Amino acid sequence: MDPRAAELIQHDLQAVEAERHARDRDPLLASRVLALKRYQQARFRHSYADLLATPRYAAAAGFFLEELYGPADFRSRDAQFARIVPALVRLFPAEVVDTVRQLAALHALSERLDTQLARALAVPAIDALAYAQAWRQCGDAPGRQAQIDLTVAVGTALDALTRKPLLRQSLRMMRGPAQLAGLADLQHFLECGFDTFKAMRGAAEFLSTVRVREEALVQALFDPASTAATAPPLGQLP
Repeated sequence: MDPRAAELIQHDLQAVEAERHARDRDPLLASRVLALKRYQQARFRHSYADLLATPRYAAAAGFFLEELYGPADFRSRDAQFARIVPALVRLFPAEVVDTVRQLAALHALSERLDTQLARALAVPAIDALAYAQAWRQCGDAPGRQAQIDLTVAVGTALDALTRKPLLRQSLRMMRGPAQLAGLADLQHFLECGFDTFKAMRGAAEFLSTVRVREEALVQALFDPASTAATAPPLGQLP
């Protein structure tokens, strides 16, 4: 475990909050970020319709759709998260802390990229062409690749944690105290993540599929041979 884990997690949560404050000061930006998040959720639902329809992977794909790609306001969960960072780092196993650190880093990066994209959108109505043009205007292919890497890393870490049965029992025992402490949103997220990955009985194929499809989209978005007027393949964007 990184000895600076608590500091890194808090830094990323503060970065997320800074993005929110910037949007609060600019209603137009806020509305475009919300529209972008809705579009990206629809894009994920379109790109992974087969996994969402597969009993083995439906719950995990739904978890990504709602908890990582969704347009919901996670302020409450993040505030709860921030409150327990020192205790989490002190009391939880190193692998749990490292998973949380990766999740916080993914959250901060995703919010930063969403703000960049929303600022670059030329039109308020988002479609495949506008989405592609915004990405190309930002030109942040390394940021998008880092987002994919972190997404897969978080999934891999969650999958590894499911092999620790005592951890699930500990989470279940935390449910009552979490409710009393006002940490219900965070508790739900942790239990949902654990249970959905446990139910897959191995996440390697699922995460490999996510990586392959997302990296194919990156290539379509940033391929120098593509023109700004060319949208990525319809199989990858709705």
